[in-house]
Amino acid sequence: MQYSNNNYNKNLKNFARANRKNGTKAEVRLWCELLRNRQMLGFPFLRQRPIGNFIADFYCKELKFVIETDGLSHQFEEVIKKDKEKDAYFLSLGISVLRFNDD
Repeated sequence: MQYSNNNYNKNLKNFARANRKNGTKAEVRLWCELLRNRQMLGFPFLRQRPIGNFIADFYCKELKFVIETDGLSHQFEEVIKKDKEKDAYFLSLGISVLRFNDD
């Protein structure tokens, strides 16, 4: 599948929108207190951005930087495997990933 606009996948648009509406407490706080409206050193972040076949929790195009918040489901082996695939894909695009637990 060929993507444009920084590998934006419009097929995941509705799923990303649903994720934004149902964010975890950690995602909402991170968004509202640090990333929204260029609060992080003036850099714009996008929330729940479809990139390829994945959705980044937070993405800054200018920095080519993704922030992932991992909830309870990320302790399961199948989710850990998917996270590794996601990180590898982002890295293949030159996108750095910061991943942390949402506690």
